[in-house]
Amino acid sequence: MKKIYKALTIAGSDSGGGAGIQADLKTFAAFGVHGMTVVTAVTAQNTVEVKGIHVLPPEMVEMQIQAIIEDIGVDAAKTGMLYTKEIVEAVARKIEEHKIKTVVDPVMVAKSGARLLLEDAIEALKSKLIPKALVITPNIPEAEVIVGYEIRSIEDMKRAAKDIHELGADAVVIKGGHLPGKKIVDILYYKGKTFEFEKLKIESTNTHGTGCSFSAAIAALIAKGKRIPEAVKVASEFINRAIKHGYSIGGGHGPVNPLVELYEKSSKYIAWKNVSEALKLIEESPELLQLLPEVRMNIGEASMYAEEIEDVCAISGRITEVNGKLRAAGCPKFGASKHIARAILSAMKINPNIRAAMNIKYSKEIIEACRKLGLIVASFSREEEPIHIKETEGASIPWGIRTAIMKSEKFPDIIYDLGEVGKEPMIRILGRNAIDVVQKTKKIGEILMQINKK
Repeated sequence: MKKIYKALTIAGSDSGGGAGIQADLKTFAAFGVHGMTVVTAVTAQNTVEVKGIHVLPPEMVEMQIQAIIEDIGVDAAKTGMLYTKEIVEAVARKIEEHKIKTVVDPVMVAKSGARLLLEDAIEALKSKLIPKALVITPNIPEAEVIVGYEIRSIEDMKRAAKDIHELGADAVVIKGGHLPGKKIVDILYYKGKTFEFEKLKIESTNTHGTGCSFSAAIAALIAKGKRIPEAVKVASEFINRAIKHGYSIGGGHGPVNPLVELYEKSSKYIAWKNVSEALKLIEESPELLQLLPEVRMNIGEASMYAEEIEDVCAISGRITEVNGKLRAAGCPKFGASKHIARAILSAMKINPNIRAAMNIKYSKEIIEACRKLGLIVASFSREEEPIHIKETEGASIPWGIRTAIMKSEKFPDIIYDLGEVGKEPMIRILGRNAIDVVQKTKKIGEILMQINKK
């Protein structure tokens, strides 16, 4: 029987769904871990402010923990908003009683500025809870409260991590997002060693729930048996992507997107499935043979959060003619076509809903057929391509697609160019998905056959 890993969050509820137990449960799901909750407080909040806090009695907090332990069990836990001294002490008792592997996120202040840990609870955090922590994950302002001095550099972070370790935590992670610069360095101090995890800083206001999701990711990975350095490294990379693809909702700090990995995996399967079905349609459509270019044909679809060629599914070896019929040289595969991938990725940057493309040969008659169908046609000229673009590997197609789209009054269905020496003239058909693209192409083929009969 497959083992079900179980992670527990002991934290507050965020009515806006961006932080607290809501963010934690999303993160647990993203890592394939069954999530459980102990609610410490109910907040009325949105992306702008915390309007109210209703704190649960510490006895109820303990009862929730006990109920889960008695029946389900806990592989790892994390704490978030604890708010009062009494809840901090109650949680510390239960962690000690049941020897729970716990990641402590010392939540003190909400993104909106509201206090989430009372002043008199800070000492209890330091003396009662931190000594029970397997990992503690303060950001720089939180670490400054704990150690009592300013942190202004990576060296300060390393010093603070060691000082917090002296309070009893096995491992200390200090998050470097509050330091200025284009890069973030997270510091881990564990077993006498200091580890640095460097990443690019994502400029975004969608950062609500960052600390919650980061600590939840570490807890989920520890629940699955990962070592602490590995768990911190994976969680650090995970949270950067969650920030990058956060949700621009509300009038304040939008939430991060901890489910981005799940969405990406499912959308990759959908892209592969669509390309597979599109290929079947192509091979069953004789009217498309007349559209085959000399360099052969390909079709591709990108995943929802595609960023690079490997995120675009296309036909390995392209589509060619075999005994008078269109046939694929290989199977649908991610990273199979650089040209189609670059075209799709360039279009997606301007319109994220356009995630598929197909190349066909150019002729005036085909462009005429496109216009008869009411398709929006745009073009670019390779003669206008800047020298530095021509000299940069892989830059021509992105430049051309971007140029054609920006010149067009409406977002185009068709982008063509007349080629140049060594470059065949080409038409690219854009669409929401691979099947949408093939349907457009089939109509073009049918119209072209009618034009050629006249």
